[in-house]
Amino acid sequence: MIKIANYINGSLAAPLAGSYIDNFEPATGKVYAQVPDSDTNDVALAVDAATHAFPTWSGLTASARSDVLLRIADGIESQLDEFARAECVDNGKPLGLALSVEIPRAVKNFRFFASAVLHSRSELYEGEGTGLNYILRRPRGVVGLISPWNLPLYLLSWKVAPAIAVGNTAIAKPSEVTPMTAHMLAQVCIDAGLPPGVLNILHGQGAKVGQAMTEHPGITTISFTGGTVTGAQVAKTAAPLFKKVSLELGGKNANVIFADANMNQAVEGSVRAAFANQGQICICGSRIFVERSAYDDFVSAFVSKAKALRVGDPLEKETDQGALVSKAQLEKVSRYVELAKEEGGQIVCGGSTPPTISERCKDGYFFEPTLVTGLSAECRVNQEEIFGPVATITPFDAEDEAVADINSTKYGLSASIWTRDLDRAHRLAGNIDAGTVWVNCWLVRDLRVPFGGMKQSGVGREGGDEALRFFTEPKNVCLQVATKS
Repeated sequence: MIKIANYINGSLAAPLAGSYIDNFEPATGKVYAQVPDSDTNDVALAVDAATHAFPTWSGLTASARSDVLLRIADGIESQLDEFARAECVDNGKPLGLALSVEIPRAVKNFRFFASAVLHSRSELYEGEGTGLNYILRRPRGVVGLISPWNLPLYLLSWKVAPAIAVGNTAIAKPSEVTPMTAHMLAQVCIDAGLPPGVLNILHGQGAKVGQAMTEHPGITTISFTGGTVTGAQVAKTAAPLFKKVSLELGGKNANVIFADANMNQAVEGSVRAAFANQGQICICGSRIFVERSAYDDFVSAFVSKAKALRVGDPLEKETDQGALVSKAQLEKVSRYVELAKEEGGQIVCGGSTPPTISERCKDGYFFEPTLVTGLSAECRVNQEEIFGPVATITPFDAEDEAVADINSTKYGLSASIWTRDLDRAHRLAGNIDAGTVWVNCWLVRDLRVPFGGMKQSGVGREGGDEALRFFTEPKNVCLQVATKS
């Protein structure tokens, strides 16, 4: 039994109260690790460590901080196989996905922001009678970073890297459901020579650790990725304390296919967008809208590809679809499939747990890639975030109808458009309520661009310059230049 530790002030440490939570392997349904059940006392200890470390860390040159981040990146990369396997076991995702995308992306996150802080720039304004104005950006102090379970190291590193690169010290809370790679990151930070207190990693329940972080007056800033309901609670707690807050929340993303699209690419991209990581990505395209003249052919091709996806043991290289992250998530997905039937939907493929995969995985949390047709855009299944391998396909006749259906939800995170008509692509991209719109692709990510959502998909943006701005405080310096007498 693995016993995970907190990482406070440069050392691995047990929770002060000595309490632990069971950690389940999704593929087997069995407990395989113990996670610290940390509380307000652990948070206070971490804040003290981060507060003490801040003056020295923020006082280093950008190049000195950059060197440490690059060593962290090298440390993760040197153990890529170990990190990928740990992510696979802890989360249930296919090993190939962790190896090819998620752990490499964590490495890139550290390298990107290690480089970005070496190329910072300052705005300068000179005007008649207004003097010479220039903008300084300074780190905000101790920041709180709360990350989710679906892309554990990927999203944790996307917060940690910019936060400490610009000179903040940080307290990070990974999900208690998927803590393993954060635990491994702590050892990498120790080996890389990250000074004590610069990054502290606390494990535990959101209601205890996350709430305590949000309430603590010593934490100036909160960056949260997770569900919309929890995000609202974070905002409610942080607002009276005047904390700076970034919220990356839920999504109910649309994927719209026009009859003139390259259908092979559209089908391939739509299947991937619907079922990647078992549909457990906030930007998964679970609502598919297809122009009526192409509807029947698209559904047939989509079903064929969905049925070909192999649901299996995440550790096997042939597996396309692994396990859902928890029993609770499996039960949630199952309830929504039953709701789809009640709302008049037809289950075209999937819709249940698969036959026994293997003796090892007989108690795992598996669900088949599922497609539902015959539902209106307004029904609950098309309005509420399921966060699992369930997609719907709905026909439309006119472009305006498609835009109205896409914009009908309370979310506005991302969307994909598949068409050869460039004018149409630009027109729809401007009219769709989403923070990211892909055209003829899905999940193509440039680390320099802003990421985030509209409406109840969040507040603020992450990535690139947006992250560097969020984790710094702008200060204007105005110098009045005396004129010659």
